[in-house]
Amino acid sequence: MDQAQAMAVVAWALPYVGALLSLVLSKLGRVRDVIAASILGVSAISTTLLTKEVLSSPEGLVAWSAEWVPGLGVNLGVYVDTLSAFMALIVAWLCFLIGVYSLEYMAEDPGRTRYWFFFDFFVGSMLLLVMADNLLVMFLGWEGTGLASYALIGHWYTDEEERWVGDPGRTALGVPMWFPPSHSGLRALTFTRLGDVGFLLGIGTLYLLTGTFSIPEIAHSAGTWAAWLAARGLLLPFLLAFSLGALAKSAQFPFHEWLVTAMTGPTSVSALIHAATMVKAGVYFLLRFAPIFKLAEHELAHSMPAAAQAIHTYFTFIALIGAFTAFFMATQALVARELKLILAFSTASQLGYMFLALGSAGLLEEFANGLLAGFSHFMSHAIFKAALFLGAGAIIHTVHSKYIDDMGGLSRHMRMTFAAMLITALSLAGVPPLMGFWSKDAVVEAARESGLFIAFALGVVTAALTAFYSTRLVLRTFLFEESSNVRHLEEKHKLHEAHPLMLAPYFLLALVTLVMGIAWPIVGPEVLSEVSRNILALEEVPAHFEVHLDPQLLATSLSMVFGGIAVGWFAYQTQSGVGLLTAVSKSGPLSALQNFLYDRWYINSLYYRVIVGGFAWLSRNGFKWFDTLIVDGFYHRFIPGATLEASALGWSFETSVVDRGYHESLVAAVSRIGREFRRIQTGLINHYLLMFFAGLVLMIYIIIWVV
Repeated sequence: MDQAQAMAVVAWALPYVGALLSLVLSKLGRVRDVIAASILGVSAISTTLLTKEVLSSPEGLVAWSAEWVPGLGVNLGVYVDTLSAFMALIVAWLCFLIGVYSLEYMAEDPGRTRYWFFFDFFVGSMLLLVMADNLLVMFLGWEGTGLASYALIGHWYTDEEERWVGDPGRTALGVPMWFPPSHSGLRALTFTRLGDVGFLLGIGTLYLLTGTFSIPEIAHSAGTWAAWLAARGLLLPFLLAFSLGALAKSAQFPFHEWLVTAMTGPTSVSALIHAATMVKAGVYFLLRFAPIFKLAEHELAHSMPAAAQAIHTYFTFIALIGAFTAFFMATQALVARELKLILAFSTASQLGYMFLALGSAGLLEEFANGLLAGFSHFMSHAIFKAALFLGAGAIIHTVHSKYIDDMGGLSRHMRMTFAAMLITALSLAGVPPLMGFWSKDAVVEAARESGLFIAFALGVVTAALTAFYSTRLVLRTFLFEESSNVRHLEEKHKLHEAHPLMLAPYFLLALVTLVMGIAWPIVGPEVLSEVSRNILALEEVPAHFEVHLDPQLLATSLSMVFGGIAVGWFAYQTQSGVGLLTAVSKSGPLSALQNFLYDRWYINSLYYRVIVGGFAWLSRNGFKWFDTLIVDGFYHRFIPGATLEASALGWSFETSVVDRGYHESLVAAVSRIGREFRRIQTGLINHYLLMFFAGLVLMIYIIIWVV
């Protein structure tokens, strides 16, 4: 193992060490917290050095493996190409900054040992996932993030009402629309496990067809296993099943509901899950495997057109799911009242953009352009969304409320937070020259070039919706008229800027968003060239990338963005707009539309009504059937019947065996034998002497002649 390989192992192993140390040092309080966070910093530095080694290597690759389960040919190793190096770099540094934020945010929490254990375990699992060289190790990291997310989302498992997400007492179609942390953790685990069934099925299928879990080896034989599946009409079902885990992990429709209620966890957890790690695992899956699927399509394009068509259909499906999720979740952010919920809806929407880009990539002749559009948006979103969540946590911590109705006028009291949130919200809205503008424009252009008009149209409309709810978030939080809650806190002199340990991470991320956006036309092509230099199975990479702005598309995109901002400003910063909103809330049809969006298109209610209610009905009726036919039948039919049969059998045994066999036959036979023996017992001594001499003569005879 050389130095670069050692750094790769250290990068993902150190967070696991930190997790164990947080248990060992549980009695040390603040020292334990600092050590757990510092280890993440060391891991981030190792990842930086590793990325430098990958970029300076002629092959653009650092790989190492050792035998783990020789009988199955399973190795424990790392495969760090340019894609996984940049992914790990973003994940490691964001997790470290969130860890620094947590030092103050969680300072008074009684469950900090448990928090830091699962926090560091989560980071280690995510880094293992992106660096894994085979599917089995990748799946271990994948499941590790799922386990840790369950624990972190349900961290406040005592379920105090202030920790709930949703409005207590509100129902939709008779289904409660509020969720405590313990329930939210189970929801996250259930939804993601459903997708993981398909992922695990795909892993098993690939192992049966290739005899290996190695991702590079699977890539090299892509045409072979894809042809085998296509010949049997199984290629498209396989691709869809294999990708179910990615769809669930990244909260794409219809697996989106778990992400909404994941807001019951600490805000640092929300930033960790929604910005940098878990939800991005599904995007990484597509970034890693989409080139492999595309390679199989190229190899089979002429020999098996049906296989190429199946892969083409698969990419179309991914693009449409992404476009619909982006639009669908953005509509819910328009009316959400909880600050973190707005960001949660936004996260799923932006993940939809990434899936739209990666699905569109498979439909383009220049596949690499679409792939890198998805990667660009992954990178920009990770940075500005982490800052938004951390800023939201600071605001909620200050005003002691999660509702934007209880905020307003905070720009005077939290100027640094306001500046950071404004920059990152504008980046989310896609305002130039911020990073979100460049990456979102690349996604929309990929959608247009793919020829999927519906996907492109949904992407454009979603841009306007995103700009509106981003404007609404900033205005309602910072510039809108002060709420009674804010005025009350102001009178008590309790409004203040966030603690430096909380402020520094998200303010730094806001600056990175600003600087990257300004510099992207210059550094962007170089960054994308480095990222694409040695991505596994990626072919036909352009020699040089350019930040291309199509005038017509630019005009359309900017008109949507600034139109959304203008509508938001009118609605929340003018008297006419506020009056119009009041009229809308009192209007029957418009109020019904608002409730429809607020109650999440009633999809959550339908899940509980149809799926949960259906299983409950099956359970109740299944139990009733089991109780009536099996239990009652056993007790009321089988046992009485068996008792009667046993009684009859006993009577037969007693009469046939005991009475006839014992009392009549055996006793009579013994009596007859006794009578015969009594005949020779005459009582006369001469008879006894005669028998004695006869026996003596017999014994002498035997001794002389026989022996």
